[in-house]
Amino acid sequence: MYFKQFFDEKLAQYAYMVGCQANGTAVIIDPMRDIDQYIDHAAKQGLTITAAVDTHIHADYISGLREFAERGVKVYASDEGDKDWKYEWLIDSDYDYEFMTDGDEFKIGNITIKAWHTPGHTPEHLSYFVTDGAAADEPMGVATGDFVFVGDVGRPDLLESAAGQQDVMEPSARTLFGTVEQFKKLPEYMQVWPGHGAGSACGKALGAIPESTVGYELKYNNSLKSASSEDSFVDFILEGQPEPPLYFARMKRDNKIGPALIGGLPSVNRMNLNQIGKIAEKDNAVVLDTRERSDYAAGHIPGALLSPLNKQFNTVAGSYITEDEDIYLVVEEHQLEEAIRDLYRIGLDRVKGYITARDLLLYKEQGGKMDTLEIVGFDAVDNLGSDELVLDVRKASEYDQKHIENAINFAHTRLLPNKENIPADKKLYVHCMTGGRSAVASAFLKKNGFDVALIEDSFEEYMSKVASS
Repeated sequence: MYFKQFFDEKLAQYAYMVGCQANGTAVIIDPMRDIDQYIDHAAKQGLTITAAVDTHIHADYISGLREFAERGVKVYASDEGDKDWKYEWLIDSDYDYEFMTDGDEFKIGNITIKAWHTPGHTPEHLSYFVTDGAAADEPMGVATGDFVFVGDVGRPDLLESAAGQQDVMEPSARTLFGTVEQFKKLPEYMQVWPGHGAGSACGKALGAIPESTVGYELKYNNSLKSASSEDSFVDFILEGQPEPPLYFARMKRDNKIGPALIGGLPSVNRMNLNQIGKIAEKDNAVVLDTRERSDYAAGHIPGALLSPLNKQFNTVAGSYITEDEDIYLVVEEHQLEEAIRDLYRIGLDRVKGYITARDLLLYKEQGGKMDTLEIVGFDAVDNLGSDELVLDVRKASEYDQKHIENAINFAHTRLLPNKENIPADKKLYVHCMTGGRSAVASAFLKKNGFDVALIEDSFEEYMSKVASS
């Protein structure tokens, strides 16, 4: 059996290739939208991908299942859950597909893939046991998707907090408890191949180790250990879950009704200096500046958003840009494809042009209009006036633990739907822990007409000083 784990660092997502070397075929579990990466790797191993399967309707990225179906690959998807949790784009389609329910299985050469219904994170969620028939008659591991992670389990609150369903958070947690009870019955030697790692918003305490075993998780996974009773598990698993990024609801919708087919990554042209100044005049257009925050603060195109090309790039872009907006990038040539690919993975396909930092400098030298971002330290909030306010853009759980007196709190990923709840008549001093989240939040707020100053300072040091004074 051939086994390969693929990892996307920004979305902390794992996909898996399981292949039968005897007949040269392979299956991909939980593929991302840019499927060429899997096809190319399979070819290097002398394998042909003949099947693709999703564990569930994903909320944090566009699935590659439809892209595989378009290329004639047989796709497998869950038929568990109620009518609201079906792969609508597959039903009665001309694709080669099969819906899976608990206990169903299919083969890739000598490899058997068996579905196991594991609801809780979502109603339709399936995990998949993998058995290498050439060596054994029992599974060696299970691809758990967003059910069990290393160190955590998939959060059961997303149906309510991200997908907008009402009063389903606690029932989902209780369903997840029942699934955890079944997990406890698995052989301890069985390998666990999760759908996400550290950095994903699909849980609150995911580990960075790429895989585990049932026995190890039962011993050290705090979420599983909390399942001594149903009530204790529900209380533990619902407490302190971070606010989901805004784009999660859109991903869930698109993966359900069918992701757009645009024929691969968008082709993007470099803009000339005359075009740069006209971006702001375009309807439904947004400039996404990928430079570091210090460069952005020193000078940027008026109204530009900020999202450095780091691990938070997808999350920030997906939280501040809507699907109907044309995107113009400020990005270096060697990072252009990376940025476009990251946006493509979360369904932001309308990238229309780009410029580099050098282009921006020439634009400025020729008299092009530029804007700056005010940067201050925490000492600026010691004596606020009546027309000034502190905005804390950390998670609610962080705010609850410790915050500046009279500060208001909205997580940086939830600013767009809360714009109307932020006072527009006050100057906002925006902070997080050290300035990363507050920098992108300040850029967003400034674009939307707020008077802002970015606090680029250590929150812990400031609060320690306040406590000792």
